[in-house]
Amino acid sequence: MAKNYYETLGVSKTATDDELKTAFRKLARQYHPDLHPGDEVAANKFKEVNEAYETLSDKQKRAEYDAAQAGGGSSGAGFGGQRGGNAGSSFFDEFVNMFNNDHHGGGGQTSNGGDISLNVTLTFEEAAFGTQKEITVNRFEPCAACRGTGAKGGTQFVKCTNCGGTGKVRYAQETPFGRVVSMKSCNVCNGTGRIVKEPCTSCGGRGSLRKNSNLRITFPPGVEPNQIMTIPGEGERTRSGAKAGNLILTITVQPHKLFRRKGLDLLVDIPISFTQALLGDKVLVPALKGNKIAFTLPEGAQSGMTFKLKEQGLENPKKQAKGDLLVTIDIELPKNLTREQRQKIKELHESFKPEQYDKAREFIKK
Repeated sequence: MAKNYYETLGVSKTATDDELKTAFRKLARQYHPDLHPGDEVAANKFKEVNEAYETLSDKQKRAEYDAAQAGGGSSGAGFGGQRGGNAGSSFFDEFVNMFNNDHHGGGGQTSNGGDISLNVTLTFEEAAFGTQKEITVNRFEPCAACRGTGAKGGTQFVKCTNCGGTGKVRYAQETPFGRVVSMKSCNVCNGTGRIVKEPCTSCGGRGSLRKNSNLRITFPPGVEPNQIMTIPGEGERTRSGAKAGNLILTITVQPHKLFRRKGLDLLVDIPISFTQALLGDKVLVPALKGNKIAFTLPEGAQSGMTFKLKEQGLENPKKQAKGDLLVTIDIELPKNLTREQRQKIKELHESFKPEQYDKAREFIKK
């Protein structure tokens, strides 16, 4: 049975080029094999849509196809397949490359610079309150002698004949779903679209030189350990006109002698005497900035209890949030008691009643 390419694309015989393109785009997206892995029906439908569009988007092939249809002598075979240099092919290539993540264009675009990853160590206080640090980045920078062109004097180059100055070349690959055309960087000009006639003596024609650059980086308050910061445009810088890569910083935070962190909360353990725990007391707790904070320890406090001092932790100005200071007490018993002290403690112990010990009373019950 003769194939009707117009019905395949769902357009009339008088469809314009734009109508054909719109119909093809819709159907190709609907049946593309990448979206239907292992679906033979979708794969065959995709090939039919491609074949129809390849024929109807070419004026000469469309005229031949219309004439054959009018005479009833063609099944449509022979009108699809390879085509060269027409608008339909260009559009289809772009569509396939969209799925291949290979976006291309003209103009001799140069390769963008790569990202640079560095580890940066901050003190506990620097991470908590924010700081500025100067770091050294070893990266490629555009060569000043040739202004990043790679050519001596900065101007002596010619258009690459391999890619026609686009920096891209086409290559075809046969797949189970048909012939797929993609684009890749030209290996003759390295994607620049230009051939240097006389290389720059400073950079050897590369257009860039590796050097150390000192950058002053601002670290905001509340930086987390192992947090990753991305500094746009401070990575590798290749040829002139190319987009610079990013600088990716992984933050290491040094431990503090007293404090620990849990998000914006500060955690600290403090020793107290058994008499403070028995009688209660006002206790001074060290703060990260050096001052001290007073809080009331209640009578009968037990070792391991944690007390929350609200909004005495770290601050994140961006989120307008403050953490708390979490104080855990550790009751310390005295050593090297004198005879007199032992006697007084013994007398004190004998004065206590069993019901004054909550945990011992519960233990006995169990």
